[in-house]
Amino acid sequence: MKYIGIQTQKRRNNIRSTMMLFLFPCVILLLTWLFFLITKYYLIHYEYESDNQVQAFSDVGFSFINVFPWVIGICLVWFLIAYYANTKIINAATGSKPLERIDNKRVYNLVENLCMAVHIDMPKINVIEDHSLNAFASGLNKKNFTVTLSRGIIDRLNDEELEAVIAHELTHIRNNDVKVLIISIVFVGIFSFLTQILFRSLLRGRFRIKSRNNKNSGGGIIVMLLIALVLAAIGYLITMLMRFAISRNREYMADAGSAEMTKKPWALASALQKISNDPFIEAVHQSDVAQLFIDNPLKKGASFINEIFATHPPINKRIQVLNAF
Repeated sequence: MKYIGIQTQKRRNNIRSTMMLFLFPCVILLLTWLFFLITKYYLIHYEYESDNQVQAFSDVGFSFINVFPWVIGICLVWFLIAYYANTKIINAATGSKPLERIDNKRVYNLVENLCMAVHIDMPKINVIEDHSLNAFASGLNKKNFTVTLSRGIIDRLNDEELEAVIAHELTHIRNNDVKVLIISIVFVGIFSFLTQILFRSLLRGRFRIKSRNNKNSGGGIIVMLLIALVLAAIGYLITMLMRFAISRNREYMADAGSAEMTKKPWALASALQKISNDPFIEAVHQSDVAQLFIDNPLKKGASFINEIFATHPPINKRIQVLNAF
């Protein structure tokens, strides 16, 4: 494997991630435009008379322009809500609680020493009362950056292994990985929300297509619903692949950052081996939140399909890279 400096990898991944995040709203807008285009095409062939075909096509641009500010507005409001409430949402989804210094000085000393070594502010520390082994970093700014550890990973790893895991999570914070991941989760949520609103509107018959005889066309509504379903499936697939690609790249970078920070790549390799045997956190049920963890707490059996849609690279590959340091 050709060696690439950590800073070079960080810069490349930041560029890729920025491009991916830019594409999320573009995907939503593109699918919105395609929805109007395809439905108007249907109207031309099955609902409108021939002399109205030109008008039908001109309506595509007009309809898209009218809905454009609403789509952008909903995306912006959703993002602002997620920006300010993401910490509470993640804590609720994982069952994590604050870990005070008096509760575990060992963990605090490990975090503080690493933060001083790389000159970053001390994050908050949370704990999940679960005997499985896992950890994640979260937050969008210095006030709410948090490293969350399961009770199992605290109790079952030795100091060097736990230090390596904490260094991995601090690297996510240091490289702004947590910001990228949370923002990508937000945009996927926006797409899901818009899709649900569209489906409900169609199912309730709010959009009525008038036939040539000025009667409500039930067939038209069914066609529009099918169009929406196909576009939603395409959009969901695109956004999932983009989000998973971000996560996999970032995990390799965080592993490398941990090795650089602790000078003990073998310690993280040993920790990852132990974590892979028991990463399952009972409180976690959402795939979006699972993406934040050092190893997916909802991990499924190995298969080609699961690997494509995996939020994390395989543990054995990560260990191989660490052993090559």
